[in-house]
Amino acid sequence: MLTFAEEFDHFNSRRWNDHIWYERSNPTKNYAVENGVLKIWPQRDAAGQFFNRTLDTDGKYQQTYGYFEMEAKLPRGRGVWPAFWLFAHPGERRPEIDIMEAYPAGEGWGFMDRSGMYRPNVYAATVWPGDGRSNAEGKAAGFVMYETHTDLSAGFHKYAVKWEPHRQTFYFDGKPTMTVHISMADPMYIILDLWFGGASGLPDDTTPQGKDNAFEVNYVRAWKFK
Repeated sequence: MLTFAEEFDHFNSRRWNDHIWYERSNPTKNYAVENGVLKIWPQRDAAGQFFNRTLDTDGKYQQTYGYFEMEAKLPRGRGVWPAFWLFAHPGERRPEIDIMEAYPAGEGWGFMDRSGMYRPNVYAATVWPGDGRSNAEGKAAGFVMYETHTDLSAGFHKYAVKWEPHRQTFYFDGKPTMTVHISMADPMYIILDLWFGGASGLPDDTTPQGKDNAFEVNYVRAWKFK
């Protein structure tokens, strides 16, 4: 049963927040909905700094178990770190299912084209139990770096997870990439973000800014099992 269908006909503030729960929103606008696609792009703010942008459904939509899917095109360049994930923050616990994280400039995560631009062809999926220890210690219940053999910034692809009571199976364009056997029952909300850093390093003057280098999301959908 379809429970969440965001086709991005417009930006729905009743469904999406434009900042993560522990931070304020940066007033510099670096996201928009155009022609049925959400775009989040690298941009320097008034202080000249690249800044993280998070769009999430915290307090507006959450779900336990189901099939969650995004169709998206990823940005390119040093420092960019796009992600699609499920998360909850009940008390001190931080359960998390990372459906897609990409680091184009990280070693083993992407490739450099003839112009010297970093482009993504590998992405990660990760499960964090959020048991009060695993996240703090940096230990995941499951992790895969999936080699797609394609430039993920050149076209749209589908990233998904089937979250069952005792199992999580991840998919790329409908093909299974990893299965993790662990119980997770906390309702989680959806996060789309474009952050900077991590394995991709820090952005610099070579990192393309603006809508032409956006994290482009065609849709986000979720189904619940009958």
